[in-house]
Amino acid sequence: MFKDLFYNRKLVISIFAVLIVLATAVALGPLFYSLYMGAGVKTEGIDAEGAEPASAELDGDWQVVQGSGRNFTSAGFTFHEILPAEEKVTSGSTTAVSGHARISGNVMDQASITVNLENLTSDKQVRDQNTKDKLLEVEFYPEAYFELTKPVDLAAVPGDGSVGTVTMTGGLTIKDNTNSITQDFDVLRTGDQIVVAGDIPINRLDYGVETPEFIAAKIDEEGFVNVRVTLEK
Repeated sequence: MFKDLFYNRKLVISIFAVLIVLATAVALGPLFYSLYMGAGVKTEGIDAEGAEPASAELDGDWQVVQGSGRNFTSAGFTFHEILPAEEKVTSGSTTAVSGHARISGNVMDQASITVNLENLTSDKQVRDQNTKDKLLEVEFYPEAYFELTKPVDLAAVPGDGSVGTVTMTGGLTIKDNTNSITQDFDVLRTGDQIVVAGDIPINRLDYGVETPEFIAAKIDEEGFVNVRVTLEK
């Protein structure tokens, strides 16, 4: 009798323990879910609202600066992501961007941009760590680069504070893998600044960015590198 009582009591305790675990999972599920979800922080295009007519000549040496307002300098990524409970588009970005450009005779004949990948952030810390540690391996490849390889004629870019478009060709380097890209970029001359922005379509496998099997999220091979830089003399 005492043996049966002891057994039943042990069974009841075990059932309660299972119920507590299930209740905890239900309660904390949204928290853990939120650690992986979120739209991220995207580098958007040019905001021409409030732009002024250009006050600086095109020709000269230009440096990437922090920028201001909604046209602050930034670079990052956007990919389609599939998690167990949802499919979504997610982004990450950083303002740790440097670079320069040289314009002569209204032609940009030199330009380069360096992005510090160690400072990439989205809206989720777990995603940030996975992106930097597992996908981009920033410990070994801390920077990404773009270098112009073909001169660009800027003569048709408006000087009245409106946005123009130019086509740029250059080498994009991620994880020491360089591929040639040709892409249209928006260009804004406002005051003493030039703002350049664009979304560069890439296949991450071309740059050695592979998804480890133990990462829960499935990431599309096709995505974008998002860039917006402000330059001053």
